[in-house]
Amino acid sequence: MNIILKNRFLYFLNYKLKCSIGKSGITNKKKEGDNKTPRGKFGFKYILYRKDRNINLRTRLKTIEIKKNMGWCDDIKSKYYNQLVKTPFKHSYEKLWLTENIYDIILVLNYNMDPIIKNKGSAIFLHIAKSKYQATKGCIAISKRNIKLLISKLSEKTKLDIL
Repeated sequence: MNIILKNRFLYFLNYKLKCSIGKSGITNKKKEGDNKTPRGKFGFKYILYRKDRNINLRTRLKTIEIKKNMGWCDDIKSKYYNQLVKTPFKHSYEKLWLTENIYDIILVLNYNMDPIIKNKGSAIFLHIAKSKYQATKGCIAISKRNIKLLISKLSEKTKLDIL
């Protein structure tokens, strides 16, 4: 099964799910901090999730529980750029344990990971949308109900094709 992102909707199987994307649209030339979603075809590395807010996640993908001391490095000066890190951390990072629910479930896209290229963009996730589907900083976001549906259908071979 593959997923297609087109015109702010995700299409897979017989589903059409509303989503939000980066504030500045979709690009072929993603740069750190440009608020754009990268165009291309990407697999999923694993799922990060808040166990205290999600019971019995159904998925075939690898899952990692988010702890209070977890972050994602977005600092191009760090050797840990675009990687999961423990906090406190001396470089810039995005906190994963949030009060709001957008990071209760995170699908980590295999974007800029093999190899990691500095300044090509970091923390490109598929996560939970804010209530009115506000634009993201480059991620894709869908409702919590829909993200649970999606992860129940994914396999390690699933690709997300961002058009």
